Amino acid sequence: MLDVAVIGCGIVGANVAFLLSQHKLRAAVLERENDVSMGTTRANSAIVHAGYDPEPGTQMARLNVRGSALTKEQCAAFDVKYEQTGSLVLAFSEDELATVRHLYENGLANGVPGVRMLTKEETLAMEPNLSAEVTGALYAPSAAIVEPWDLALALAEAAVENGVALHLDTAVTGAEPIEGGWRLHTTKGDIEARAVVNAAGVDADTVAGFAGPAGFTTLPNRGAYYLLDKSEGSRVRHVIFQCPNKDGKGVLVAPTVHGNLLAGPNAEPAARGDASATADALAFVREKAARSVPGIAFRENIRNFAGVRANSDRDDFIIEATAPGFITLGGIKSPGLSSAPAIAEEAARLLAEAGIAFEKKEQFVCSRTKKRFNRMSAAEKAEAVRENPLYGRVICRCETVTEGEIVDALHRPIPPHTIDGVKRRCTAGMGRCQGGFCGPRVHEIIARELGIPLEDVLKDRAGSYIITGRTKEGGGEA
Repeated sequence: MLDVAVIGCGIVGANVAFLLSQHKLRAAVLERENDVSMGTTRANSAIVHAGYDPEPGTQMARLNVRGSALTKEQCAAFDVKYEQTGSLVLAFSEDELATVRHLYENGLANGVPGVRMLTKEETLAMEPNLSAEVTGALYAPSAAIVEPWDLALALAEAAVENGVALHLDTAVTGAEPIEGGWRLHTTKGDIEARAVVNAAGVDADTVAGFAGPAGFTTLPNRGAYYLLDKSEGSRVRHVIFQCPNKDGKGVLVAPTVHGNLLAGPNAEPAARGDASATADALAFVREKAARSVPGIAFRENIRNFAGVRANSDRDDFIIEATAPGFITLGGIKSPGLSSAPAIAEEAARLLAEAGIAFEKKEQFVCSRTKKRFNRMSAAEKAEAVRENPLYGRVICRCETVTEGEIVDALHRPIPPHTIDGVKRRCTAGMGRCQGGFCGPRVHEIIARELGIPLEDVLKDRAGSYIITGRTKEGGGEA
């Protein structure tokens, strides 16, 4: 019997797994997808929020500020792309200035470092490409941008290296209490554990319902984005927010850690798992983003996508025991990414209350380094090629990603089996052509390195086949 089973391996589940892996515990993570960070973690604004938005006294307020500080430490330890850009919340009227002042007061109450109000002149001096209609702004220097899927992957890999078992393609279909713990029914058989942590994201209410009354309902909320080419990447230097409303933090404009520009999201109810980027949603994003930054060249768009947030019928994070030894982490909407390490600490506290003993290991993996050819100096590139000639062959021209980086990713503790899995690990296919040039080459490298047929290499999720058959020699279908 396991000590703890974690359901879900997004940023929250990965943080829980990493924390557990530092202790003498038998733990496993059950993830229904074929890779980690496949839900909200890979389709969001990639912002580490400063912590002025949550109302003082809420779990969001407390965990956002601590989680943001811990996230910065994690990114440094695991060599995850992170840039502390700071953020601006813009006001365009006296009413919106009042909202910004309220956020400023929240920031002071929540302990957000360095938060302050700016005049119109100060705001435009910091960001000259903003609309001249701006009347003032809130400045939070601790806000940052990050590569969220890579952070989740790094934490999950460290957890695996520290002894946590990761079960991919393993959906939990039910749960029942047994003597001394829980029996989880999955698509790959039953798993027993003394305690369970439900980090199932949008489906956390469904999973909680396996153990008893969930006590909440997830209300999935979808947001669409524009991802613009690097030619637009310097349009702004800070994360630019509009005043928040009942649907969220509004449409933002922000640089990315890869040098692109991101605009979005909107907010609309959606079915679970429906991450469609509709024409109406994108038109809304474009209109609202242009209000903040009128000069955005949307013709430089290279990709549209949407993500689904785990909004719920409660106004705060849900961190509680659904039943004895069954801990639910639900309603983890924004600032969930920023708060994730602190949410994991709360989960550990509840596990300890449920009788799980936390005894720290003497040694465990808590760091990682990555070779990024496009960030190396000329001397470093030459040395990398001397050590491994595969670093001398560029596969992705847009992002200057080499075969050496792709092969390294394919032999990590959690190897990708899909083209998009490689993209999330080393950015091959993330550039202007979105894999149009390098996709077939990445396909071949995956098949070669993993020793699988080309037709078994998927684009992304289960069923996303690229090759569905082969032709016989001389023509004709197989």
